[in-house]
Amino acid sequence: MLRVAVPNKGSLSDPAVAMLREAGYRGRRDGGRELVVRDSENGIEFFYLRPRDIAVYVGSGTVDAGITGRDLLLDSGAAAVERMVLGFAESTFRFAAPTGTARTIGDIAGKRVATSYDVLVGDYLAARGVAASVVHLDGAVESSVQLGVADVVADVVETGSTLRAAGLEVFGEPILRSEAVLIVPRDRETAVGLDVLERRLQGVLVARRYVLMDFDIPTSHVGEAVRIAPGFESPTISPLHDPEWVAVRVMVPRERTNLVMDQLYDIGARAILVTSIHACRI
Repeated sequence: MLRVAVPNKGSLSDPAVAMLREAGYRGRRDGGRELVVRDSENGIEFFYLRPRDIAVYVGSGTVDAGITGRDLLLDSGAAAVERMVLGFAESTFRFAAPTGTARTIGDIAGKRVATSYDVLVGDYLAARGVAASVVHLDGAVESSVQLGVADVVADVVETGSTLRAAGLEVFGEPILRSEAVLIVPRDRETAVGLDVLERRLQGVLVARRYVLMDFDIPTSHVGEAVRIAPGFESPTISPLHDPEWVAVRVMVPRERTNLVMDQLYDIGARAILVTSIHACRI
């Protein structure tokens, strides 16, 4: 039975649980606090763990795979590797300092850097030959400069409003662009059943990114229609009772749905219908 670690709380938890549910797996009951959920029908067992600990369990081989953030994976130092990007929980990790005091990574040399990701930040600085003191804090690192604990902070940045409120500004290139990933042990044989999990998760990603579009169009405009909507591989074209018309079914990127509909209508397509994709295998 495949053993998979899932975040039990935080920003990674709900999207991970929702994705696994869309992939057809059994999860926690609504409001449930189970630590282990066995899905015998699908040959998988889920362990709900602290997001920061997941890479350690995966790296040790205690579980076969896990869902966590790329930042947490790199900060863990665990013998685990990224296997698949999952398309949620995107974030950017950056340095910040009091306004006007730093512009490049070289300005960090000799200073104290407060962060909750000391391994990640230490490795980043070392790889660039910057000597600085890394101060580990479990949270609220933006207050550390004002309190005299550090000179610079390194943290996840979304809008930057929290940093600005503390008199800080981001500088330099991003340390890391993180998001949720599926991870597996490094240098170990692939666990039985992992390929099925990956196909299911990939099916969820495709279903979220694409819609199914059906339309009727004169046969003389099929070439134009295919150029507008080429599909994931190739459109399905079926004859209609009227020999001068055909029916077309095609996958279209969800974000381009209305633009494609407008373009198809302009070349003569009619009865344009859009359907969400619940699940797929590509």
